[in-house]
Amino acid sequence: MSIASTLKVARQFLAALVALGLAAGFAARLAGLGAWSPAIWAAVTVPVLLALLAEIVTSLRRGDLGLDIVAALSMTAALLVGENLAAAIVALMYAGGQYLESYAERAARREMTALLSRVPRTAMRHRDGRLEEVALDLVVPGDRLLVRQGDVVPVDGTVVEGVAVLDQSALTGESLPAQQRTGESVLSGSTNVGDAFDLKATRLAAESTYAGVVRLVEAAQRSRAPMSRMADRYAIIFLAVTAALAAAAWALTGDPIRAVAVLVVATPCPLILAVPVAIVAGLSRAAKLGILIKGGKAIETLAQVRALVIDKTGTLTHGQAKIVSIRVTDSITPDGLLLIAASLDQASKHIIAQTIVAEARGKGLALAIPTDVVETPGEGITGRVDGRLVMVGGAHFIAGKVADSGLTTLGRDRPSGALAVAVAIDGKLAGLMILSDELRAGTQTMLDELRALGIERIVLATGDRHEVAETVAAGLSIDLVRSELTPDQKILVVLSERKNGPVMMIGDGVNDAPALAAADIGLAMGAKGAAASAEAADVVLLVDQLDRVLPAIRIARRSRFIALQSVIAGMGLSILAMIAAALGYIVPVEGALLQEVIDVAVIFNALRALRG
Repeated sequence: MSIASTLKVARQFLAALVALGLAAGFAARLAGLGAWSPAIWAAVTVPVLLALLAEIVTSLRRGDLGLDIVAALSMTAALLVGENLAAAIVALMYAGGQYLESYAERAARREMTALLSRVPRTAMRHRDGRLEEVALDLVVPGDRLLVRQGDVVPVDGTVVEGVAVLDQSALTGESLPAQQRTGESVLSGSTNVGDAFDLKATRLAAESTYAGVVRLVEAAQRSRAPMSRMADRYAIIFLAVTAALAAAAWALTGDPIRAVAVLVVATPCPLILAVPVAIVAGLSRAAKLGILIKGGKAIETLAQVRALVIDKTGTLTHGQAKIVSIRVTDSITPDGLLLIAASLDQASKHIIAQTIVAEARGKGLALAIPTDVVETPGEGITGRVDGRLVMVGGAHFIAGKVADSGLTTLGRDRPSGALAVAVAIDGKLAGLMILSDELRAGTQTMLDELRALGIERIVLATGDRHEVAETVAAGLSIDLVRSELTPDQKILVVLSERKNGPVMMIGDGVNDAPALAAADIGLAMGAKGAAASAEAADVVLLVDQLDRVLPAIRIARRSRFIALQSVIAGMGLSILAMIAAALGYIVPVEGALLQEVIDVAVIFNALRALRG
């Protein structure tokens, strides 16, 4: 086990050990065994001091100089001059602060057992006229696999026969299902939302698209350097002031006790405690709003964001196709067309059919029971509704079955990227339903408020087609639109925006995960997004509301401000107490107790981050 891991385990017990030791020392005094009290206090201080020294060595090897050195000096000096009670009090405050900081990290970011919860572990392989479930690593190019409805495609391959209806939004950003026919390629990581189909593997699982995305996430996470604690930024100045006052007090008076008193009062417990308390308070407040911020480093970075890179599908848009318009001929009303189409689509599991059924039910339409249903996978469906012959499907499917389609007229001026579902009744075209992935309500207002919060540049980055991306961005205050991007190209977009300041990336799909990990702060739409994005991100929205990014930034900035305020207040009060100690007005034990008073005041100030 590494030194860092050992220290993390030790933090769980050191604070309790010191607290029990302090109590035991006072109990010994009450029992008439006061001579044992100093030894007890020294005994419980030493483990804290050793753990602190080990942490200091580890930090120095990384090139970090922190205020922990002051705590080590004060405990050591107090023990050397026999001020064991003061040493134990300092040890308690330090150990308590370390435990609280460790607890905050554990509570804010729980380790996930797997990088991607949706990664398939096995595949259904055809072998000798039967199906066998095999480990994914055993699949080799040329194997014929069965991909059932709802399965995630395990490896890259081609459709053997029929039509594969695939949800590729997690990979490409395209919200509408794609149809792949015999011989066409299929990307691993796509979800089969249609009927089961056979896939011929063309790559090993480790070489497939999905595995490549996972590797990009891991590489991006390793490349991001950790941030130092906010309080440590003031370490050099505070250390210099402390050393100068302690040395001056000893040199001018010849009394080492005064130097110890200065060091004890200078123990930076307010800095060590106030920052994690303010951060934990901010994390708690954010969690109440459905915003999971993974630790203090994330909340500090979030407070300083200046540039935003945002995905389209599932982020700016809902990520699910909806009926945006119904165009009919003179023979039927829009609701009438929806009623008949939805009645027939009840017999289909196709994702678009289910969207139409949900729309009809949402309007309270009483759907009829279809009969004589025949479905052509990936193309359309035919059947009878209330005795009438009804056909619902793509334009190509309907055009081949009606005498006078009129599809060109009805489909004119269709929104870019929208999907048209045609409906024919008794051999004649009845109308079209236009489905599209709509922009989230209030998006422009949200972008304006982000500008007001200091976001200087906003970039739309999507894997969707250029014309679709431009249509979505029209009318929005977006500085740049980047479309048809692969996951690694999204990383380049994030890196290129760093010149404007810390970059936040917002996304929801597997294709966004590498960019989320590469950004200074990644924010994932976790309610409906992929596990990959939630794992890679520093902030996860647990509710499907993009505008929660606004309170997330506000909470982060307030928490950081209060933490910084507490640091400055703690330093100021400690310096005043150090001067008093140097002048002989405060002895070490009094200094330790005074330091606790400062701690309480600063911590109460830090708790203000819980409020709005």
